[in-house]
Amino acid sequence: MVAQEIKRTGFIVDGKSQTSRSTRHFDIFNPSTGEVIAQVPDCTREEIDIAVQSAVKAFRPWADTPVMKRVQVLFKFRELLEANMTELTRMVATEHGKVWDEAYGDVLKAREVVEVACGVPSLSVGESLMNASAGYDTVLYREPVGVFAGITPFNFPAMIPMGWMMPLCVALGNTLVLRPSPVTPLTSIRMLELLYDAGLPEGVVNLVTSGPEQAERLVSHPDVKGVMFVGSTRVGKQVYENAAKHGKRVQTLCQAKNHALVMEDAPIERTARGIINGAFGCAGERCMALPVVAVQESIADELVAALVRFAKERKLGPGYEKSSDLGPLVTAAHKKSVTDWIQRGLDEGANLVLDGRDAVVDGYENGFFLGPCIFDHVEPGMSVGDQEIFGPVLSVKRVKDFEEGLNLMNSNPYANGSVIFTQNGYYSREFARRSDAGMVGINVSIPVPCSVFPFSGHKQSFFGDLHAMGKDGIRFFTQVKSVTTTWFDAEELKREKIDTWDGMLGR
Repeated sequence: MVAQEIKRTGFIVDGKSQTSRSTRHFDIFNPSTGEVIAQVPDCTREEIDIAVQSAVKAFRPWADTPVMKRVQVLFKFRELLEANMTELTRMVATEHGKVWDEAYGDVLKAREVVEVACGVPSLSVGESLMNASAGYDTVLYREPVGVFAGITPFNFPAMIPMGWMMPLCVALGNTLVLRPSPVTPLTSIRMLELLYDAGLPEGVVNLVTSGPEQAERLVSHPDVKGVMFVGSTRVGKQVYENAAKHGKRVQTLCQAKNHALVMEDAPIERTARGIINGAFGCAGERCMALPVVAVQESIADELVAALVRFAKERKLGPGYEKSSDLGPLVTAAHKKSVTDWIQRGLDEGANLVLDGRDAVVDGYENGFFLGPCIFDHVEPGMSVGDQEIFGPVLSVKRVKDFEEGLNLMNSNPYANGSVIFTQNGYYSREFARRSDAGMVGINVSIPVPCSVFPFSGHKQSFFGDLHAMGKDGIRFFTQVKSVTTTWFDAEELKREKIDTWDGMLGR
């Protein structure tokens, strides 16, 4: 009876909502209350093909649209994002559970990449060289590739699909089929509606919801030329191998276990507050969370005490209440996964100095809440300190000096981000130079750069050649074409023998 009263969304092709023929639907929860608020379809194989063919049909007219005209759509879209920030923020907070400032930031980061993409007319300018060879000129152009597929996780329903993936892809003349996470698709659907309100031509961006099986159809589809994926390393490897096997360009951004190294000269309270922000922001459900601290033994007791004290100050509450500091986890199943990890940490012998498993929020007893949890004395080899948990769980590892801390961090198979807290310039420089991570913070707990730079994870955190955003993003969404030209003068017309290399040699 309840399921019949719940709103069911469709999938979006040619800018219009389509009714799915699928007999299977995914429940969308409000994690603050535990209630089902909507359902989306597990789109059929035929519906995936319809979305791709629409993008194929739209590609050539869109690619032939002057770039200045293409970005005018994004300028208008940016205005609509600004006008609808409150609505979109509430949607993120409602379907994901992020607290208000975090949800606002999710939408803001999407808008930031849109603003960068508005600069594509200059960012995509090619190269040229007159007289590359005597009488020969060469021009290099950047051209769109074709249809891309974007497969996104649940944790950033605005920033990843409509920031990392859509803006540069579309501004550069490609078309896109988005498959947002079936756990948090509502924000993406609404933002795509706004994108079409901004004047996007039919079929340039289509959206389908599905489980893994139909998502795989997108990866292997013969008309899809490129694939973007954000999610687990296990699946990311599969997507990378499958897409590469089918001759597609591909980037997969995967999981992490970011570490902070706290040196004994670090200011304790400011450092602890930064770590708390990195560890428990977004309830730990982000690949750039800061779930591990390697701290010099001489200050470890003092730092742990400060971490526990500040973590206890975090006010649990529903995401859409602005007084909340820590929202719920996204689903009951994910909450169970995180609590299972906590039990594993206890079984491994780590010391749980702050246990948030019994947290209850008055009036929201059915919400998927988990309070901050802190493990101390986490030793090398304990999985709770080495594997991604994706929840509000912080592990403290004690080290004797800089070298031990750096080696401990670099031994981890993931390398999205790394952080050092110190006032020492030498250690800061050494850390930046020798850390394996692709994004490094010096007294910065979440070292994600603004969107003119790429999101540059390394090792098991990324598979591909070109990262998302920045100049890498421009290269990923374009292919280069070199055009060499010569013009015959009167003497050339008389020539009876043509150089075998015909302008290929620079002489």
